[in-house]
Amino acid sequence: MMKTKILKTLLDRRASGLKSFAILIDPDKIQDSGSLVKLINIAVENKVDFIFVGGSLLTGDNLHQVIERVKDHSQLPVVLFPGSTMHINVTADAVLFLSLISGRNPELLIGQQVIAAPILKRSNLEILPTGYMLIDSDNQTTVSYMSNTTPIPADKYSVAVCTAMAGEMLGLQLIYMDAGSGARFPIHPKMIASVRRAIDVPLIIGGGIDSVDKAMASLKAGADMLVVGNGIEENPNLLIEVSDAINNLNQELDVH
Repeated sequence: MMKTKILKTLLDRRASGLKSFAILIDPDKIQDSGSLVKLINIAVENKVDFIFVGGSLLTGDNLHQVIERVKDHSQLPVVLFPGSTMHINVTADAVLFLSLISGRNPELLIGQQVIAAPILKRSNLEILPTGYMLIDSDNQTTVSYMSNTTPIPADKYSVAVCTAMAGEMLGLQLIYMDAGSGARFPIHPKMIASVRRAIDVPLIIGGGIDSVDKAMASLKAGADMLVVGNGIEENPNLLIEVSDAINNLNQELDVH
């Protein structure tokens, strides 16, 4: 029987109105073991909820080592964010089983999933069926190039809404809207709010979040979880600032 601990946590937090925060670690961008351990310790101290590990393109072979370090130094759930079936590691806790529903590349809609299914079935990973939606950020990101798909235009809110609704109706348990690694701009709050009103499953937002103001705008628009990667690489203090803002927001919700 598949574990459902992380999904249940996200569903319960959504029902309570509580927000979640995940940091994304790209194994290719880890300078050394010491810097990784320092990042993990800061994440633990600041009550980060999840650690995502992966990326659109992994050229190194240290995915396992990164997961091992996270587990050695924390109790935080490790969620794989795979760019392909090559990025699966069974020592993690869960995997975002991504279907790129914003594109029309059959390999990323269902092809890679068919290849990964028997591997995942034999593992103890919690499978998180996720509708993955790329949103245009005014520049070509790694994920748009590697996926060979066209992102949803940033101002086409109705396209994003209908895509998210279709994903939910197909049975996907999470919707992940991403401006992509290195995005020039985050997803507009109006698009987030439009999608939030249209679906009931948890909504994850990532890409282009490089300030507390942008993080709070996404949360107030309806994001249930924020994922920050590049912003933290460029400004490590951003992890602390965003985490403080989310924890304060959650405390206010608890009070009310």
